[in-house]
Amino acid sequence: MIVYFDNAATTALRPEVIELMYASLKDSFGNPSSTHAFGRTTRTQIETARKNIASHFNVSPQEIIFTSGGTESDNMLLRCAVEDLGVETIISTKIEHHAILHAVEFLDKKGINIIYLDINENGQIDYEALRTALKDDDTKKLVSLMHVNNEIGTILDLERVASLCQESGALFHTDAVQGVGHFRIDLSKIPIHFLSAAAHKFHGPKGVGFSFVRKNTGLRPFILGGSQERGLRAGTESVHNILGMAKALELSYTNLDEESKYILSLKQHAQSRLKSNFPDIHFNGCCADSEKSTYTLLNVCLPVPKENSALLDFHLDLKGIACSKGSACQSGSNSGSHVLNEILPQNLKDRPSLRFSFSSFNTIEEIDYLVDTLTDFCSE
Repeated sequence: MIVYFDNAATTALRPEVIELMYASLKDSFGNPSSTHAFGRTTRTQIETARKNIASHFNVSPQEIIFTSGGTESDNMLLRCAVEDLGVETIISTKIEHHAILHAVEFLDKKGINIIYLDINENGQIDYEALRTALKDDDTKKLVSLMHVNNEIGTILDLERVASLCQESGALFHTDAVQGVGHFRIDLSKIPIHFLSAAAHKFHGPKGVGFSFVRKNTGLRPFILGGSQERGLRAGTESVHNILGMAKALELSYTNLDEESKYILSLKQHAQSRLKSNFPDIHFNGCCADSEKSTYTLLNVCLPVPKENSALLDFHLDLKGIACSKGSACQSGSNSGSHVLNEILPQNLKDRPSLRFSFSSFNTIEEIDYLVDTLTDFCSE
């Protein structure tokens, strides 16, 4: 059996998305900046996609800026906030995605004041500590906190953070790469200034995403060149990817109620079977709490000796099971998960942790196969 439980890293494309992208590649090859019929056709398609994406968040189409994905969106929004809007202090945490962490480290070297909020063992911030940090001095501040943690699934209270930022006049950016397509976010009601998203997290293509940039914020071009993307992001648009992303997002939200219930049932079944077979298992963060974490993943610390950790990875791969030791963006690193290093007690840091992330393409039978495979390994 071949089983894919690494949907937090990337998701399979929906058949409808593949069909639409193929048609675009075949027929809609005009440059969107050209004024002839071929160019006008693709320009219309792009703007229709932009309008459709904006409708899911109740914002204006002009506030959606297409990018190459979450990393570019994060970098653009943080660096432009500093360079264009005069941000002097950035408030974040040490369990953000490296697209944020490395951008923040870069800005730290440029003289920007960085405040890292403490987090608890569940990966949650102290909201009162955030309130205090926002009022600490008179510098212009940007808060950058991810909506759903990509490793342990902890959900941020977007409304509460946005309200705190609004009270103090701070800007608020959220890396919503793991949330968009899985949770509804009404940006007409939540005063978020900037948001990042990536298509391949909700069954769309890789290499495309978008930034939400609230109108009249004053950002200037991040990539210089032509006048594409309202002048903020020069370069010929990737038409087929943009159309695929819009279709994937449409299907994700159309099917959200049904699919989220189904995926949650997979997660709960996995929790139940893992707890039954491994009484000493530890669910990292608050991933076992469906009220505080996403329904799409579990991150577990298994009662396996450290010396058997590499053998476990090899065994799962040999059995056709794809999962992750942490963020897929660190898969080539031997340093381990920076998120788990922050939240796990010392006595659990030597144990292997695995992230299983689910989609509507998975089945109960696959969950059972996973648990049986882990049980067989630990009983050998």
